[in-house]
Amino acid sequence: MAVSMSPKQKVYQEVLHEIRKFIDRNDLKPGDKLPSERELSDTLHAGRSSIREALRAMELLGLIETRHGEGTYLSMYQPFQTVELLSSFILRENRIKHDLIRTKSLLEKEVAKVAFDHVNELDLKELDLIINDIEKDPYDRHIAFFYYLCKKTGNLLLAKVWQLMEEFSHTLNNQYYDETFYKELIQLYVQEKYQSIEILFNNAVPSAEE
Repeated sequence: MAVSMSPKQKVYQEVLHEIRKFIDRNDLKPGDKLPSERELSDTLHAGRSSIREALRAMELLGLIETRHGEGTYLSMYQPFQTVELLSSFILRENRIKHDLIRTKSLLEKEVAKVAFDHVNELDLKELDLIINDIEKDPYDRHIAFFYYLCKKTGNLLLAKVWQLMEEFSHTLNNQYYDETFYKELIQLYVQEKYQSIEILFNNAVPSAEE
């Protein structure tokens, strides 16, 4: 059964619509530079956090690219209905919300398994530093941990799909695992226990910050 969208979700949807209209209205083409977050916020009368969230979703889909020190540029722009429909589909159905979180967890399990043959001792030290970084909250450590593993898979599409699922699930809650989960996964890499990765994920109970 469909449920009403929260004010936060409505704002997110509206910002996506407004950015699409801005691109069309200004006849922007691939390679053209987009205004800064602050300028878009002023132009569209939306909060910078909402602007940033919408731009992140566009970047994950390859519609825009951020160049360090230069700004954000339009890349493979297409009509934005795909993103709008997907986000609406995900955010309006309770069952889909559950399926989204479950799907993200399944992707993370596959990322961990694919990365198994590609992580070395230095990678394991880096992963250990990530999970012990007290300056990050549990959700940020989760993102950094799996983003690192995604890069180690060497599978760009798998990494993009995970990032997309993470982006949309973030609009529902900030999901992560118990602190011991990450340490146990690192130990499985150290001990080269590939088969145990499946068991670890099956027994994992995600936590979430609303």
